[in-house]
Amino acid sequence: MQAMADSTQTVAPELSGPPQASKKPHRFTHHGITVEDDYAWLRDPGYPEVTDKEVLTHLEQENRWFETRMKPHRQRIDDLFAEMRGRIKEADKSVPQKDGDWLYWIEFEEGAEYKKWWRRPAAAPNDGSADQLILDEVSLADGKDYFRLGAMSVSNDGKLLAYAVDDNGSERFTARIKKLETGELLPDEIPGTLSSLVWVAGDRGLVYSLANEQWRTDNARLHWLGDPLEKDVELYHEDDDGFRVGSSLSSNEKWLIIGASDHETSEARLIRADDPLGPQILVKPRVKGVEYDVDERDGVLYIHANDTHENFRLATAPLDRPGEWTTLIAGSDEFYLTGLDLFRDFYVIEGRVRGLDRIEVRYYDDPARVEPIVFPEASYSAGLSNNPEWHMEKLRLSYESMVMPASVQDYDVAARTLETLKVQEIPSGYDASLYTTERLEVSARDGTAIPVSIVYRRDRRGPGPLYLYGYGAYGIAIDPGFSTASLSLVDRGFAYAIAHIRGGDDLGRAWYKAGKLERRANTFNDFVDVAKGLIERGYTLAGRIAIAGGSAGGELMGAVINSDPSLWGAVVAHVPFVDVLCTMLDESLPLTPGEWPEWGNPIEDKAAFELIRSYSPYDQVKAQAYPPLMVTAGLNDPRVTYWEPAKWVARLRELKTDENELIFKINMGAGHGGKSGRFESLKETAEEFAFILWQLGVEG
Repeated sequence: MQAMADSTQTVAPELSGPPQASKKPHRFTHHGITVEDDYAWLRDPGYPEVTDKEVLTHLEQENRWFETRMKPHRQRIDDLFAEMRGRIKEADKSVPQKDGDWLYWIEFEEGAEYKKWWRRPAAAPNDGSADQLILDEVSLADGKDYFRLGAMSVSNDGKLLAYAVDDNGSERFTARIKKLETGELLPDEIPGTLSSLVWVAGDRGLVYSLANEQWRTDNARLHWLGDPLEKDVELYHEDDDGFRVGSSLSSNEKWLIIGASDHETSEARLIRADDPLGPQILVKPRVKGVEYDVDERDGVLYIHANDTHENFRLATAPLDRPGEWTTLIAGSDEFYLTGLDLFRDFYVIEGRVRGLDRIEVRYYDDPARVEPIVFPEASYSAGLSNNPEWHMEKLRLSYESMVMPASVQDYDVAARTLETLKVQEIPSGYDASLYTTERLEVSARDGTAIPVSIVYRRDRRGPGPLYLYGYGAYGIAIDPGFSTASLSLVDRGFAYAIAHIRGGDDLGRAWYKAGKLERRANTFNDFVDVAKGLIERGYTLAGRIAIAGGSAGGELMGAVINSDPSLWGAVVAHVPFVDVLCTMLDESLPLTPGEWPEWGNPIEDKAAFELIRSYSPYDQVKAQAYPPLMVTAGLNDPRVTYWEPAKWVARLRELKTDENELIFKINMGAGHGGKSGRFESLKETAEEFAFILWQLGVEG
């Protein structure tokens, strides 16, 4: 979804005051309710191309105002950026991992924004003589304002590499195929993909999905190498606008798995990977509210499903009777089963117990044999990493906590021992003993205990500034991981906290359901109540709390500044989903039909219309004092369209009664994730932190 704008403009003079968007009367009526929307004009009628001069002029003025207000703080931004960059090992490489006859790894060179992908024969000496550069992101990104590598897949024989690139942030990727022996690009070129790239039929075919005009992947297609795209075969087409299609291989690589799902329902089909045009096996027809995924070993299907328990069970079924599911691991209120990985001699399940990650090795021939992998800390984030082979004797794991840098570990399955292969290096220095982390529980207003992960320096005294992060949507848990960037706040006296609020699935599927649809208000209330609880426990004071969230977390920011503006000393809303009602009413937008299970369908349901309107941040802006606010957006963002934050900022400027800062930065050449590159994206974090320090009056 491409937005057009001139990124080579000369620097304009500073503005003397914030931009004031024109009000142009516009209204719409649903269910007998009329809504005024005087800033609807900020949506370019030609979208996804954005060429309207009045719209672009207003956005450019917002950027100029942002630069005007942040200009006096440029030195601090530069200092923060230097700090953050100093914690990143610039010349770095991953731990090689074996896949077939090769060892694969990635490297960053000194000063490089992007990675290089390498391999060498597994039997070759580790002296550099046999190293082969298979993909150079640095060269691919050269001369581009934005670059993102999407899917990447080496063929089973190791001779070909399929990869996909987005160079404008629109998340429409162009796939290419490269001969690894010579570096030659094949003439095959597939634009508009938004999917994995799956090799089938003895590496003669590639399965992918195209994004349609509404940026929805409603298909799985087969491309035969060397054939024109017109001959590509659609293996599956999804007719439900709310569902998305994706493809993968089974762990033993014998089966192509085509899945279709929305936020609450899924189904899967299997096709022999060596015969992708052959018969398709539907595992079980979709049932609303039932999610499942599937893998296969020796004629037995392993199904991870929530049909009998919301926290999922593991079932098996014979391949020739795929709908006859027999429970292998029953669903449990205590254990939230989040994933399954099959290997030749054992399988691994992942999940959470009371919000804490748990990994278990289990055995096909002895269901009672359960071997949990034990980690040393009381609060951490751990999971399976890259384990590409069917026969694995050691499992590659990732591990970190809020005070322990990320590490790469191998778990010897037979010996049941962990070996640390690499620990994230902090070049500027890091002493974990200076910091402490806690896992708290704060009571929400309805009595529910809300987990909070918090880190701060041991020498911190008394209530001080606090940075509180939240998301709370789509069943996405926020792990208590290590952040080098956050040290720039923590070392200045901040406590850094994550509120594990309802709407995420931190404590299981019920936790997610308790923050969606008609219970959406729990998410906002939890966040506010966590902040008040941290005040009561002496961590901070009202007005000394900086809060931040992005996308649906930006919706959270909008809701809590409407409800409790005096709590917050600074607010940062990244690509915020704040025009919830209008977006959910527009089924032509990329994500809307698929989002209705999450938020409700206000087109058909009056109760959903009234509920969404009651909390939609844009619709609930009122004449009151608001805290200092920094907002970001991306012109090419297909997930949260640029006009949502633009309209929100315009209405805030119109109605707010305070003199606090309100600045809005729209990236004219990027999408949902902001700028690309490991250092360019860090500059945006430095701007965010500089704004927070400025607003809270923190020196140093």
